[in-house]
Amino acid sequence: MPTICNCTWPFDRVDDTFKPVSMCVEDVARRFLENGFLLNPVKTEAVLFGTNVQRYKIMTASDDAGTEVLFRDSVKLLGVTLDSALTTDRHVTEVIPSCSYHTRAPLHIRQLLTLYVAKMIVHSIVSSRLDYANALLHGTSVNNLNKLQVAHNSLTTVVCQAPRSASATELRQQLHWLPVRLRITYKLAVITYKTRSAGTPAYLSHLINDYRPACTLRSSDKLLLSVHRMPLALSAKAFSVRAPSVWNSLSL
Repeated sequence: MPTICNCTWPFDRVDDTFKPVSMCVEDVARRFLENGFLLNPVKTEAVLFGTNVQRYKIMTASDDAGTEVLFRDSVKLLGVTLDSALTTDRHVTEVIPSCSYHTRAPLHIRQLLTLYVAKMIVHSIVSSRLDYANALLHGTSVNNLNKLQVAHNSLTTVVCQAPRSASATELRQQLHWLPVRLRITYKLAVITYKTRSAGTPAYLSHLINDYRPACTLRSSDKLLLSVHRMPLALSAKAFSVRAPSVWNSLSL
């Protein structure tokens, strides 16, 4: 079971950078001991998120229970690979081969399946991999989106038993499938809707707020969310920024 130690501190304090990290690790280790567990430093991974300039200022190793823990360029958490720059490039690179491998499996038995059964199988085996945690891919690079779309197009041709030269757009329309970019936007919109309507989960509900202008405007009754302005590129990837942006782009 993964344990997350989330520490945030200003980067201008380079000398005592690892004070919060050490305190956090000590708290986690103490909680493990209180519950009869032992924290294994060998299996402990650390990643430092930030820009290239910020990461260059920081040391590359931390001390965990007397064992040196090196900072890695990326770590995998709950099936999602997070790199130090939060570009999701590494995650997409690992998802594509997995999808391509499992796409070849239904190809050999497609002639024995009906369209409904084929759609159900590829969705459970392949599409679920493309859609897993895809809300984190909102705002990713065009190159990553193109790679994912190529994998999705291959899956579409297998289901429809179409040649590779066939139009993937027309095949998706026949299957009522959204392209990858819109699937990502749809997932984030659904999460925002559920969070705004039910107020759960709590760790997301407090990140979004209804738009309430100081004076009465035509947009007052449009059910908009307040958009947070973040000066840094990494901060702009936060749920509190992406979710209101997607929500406000929807029609009333």
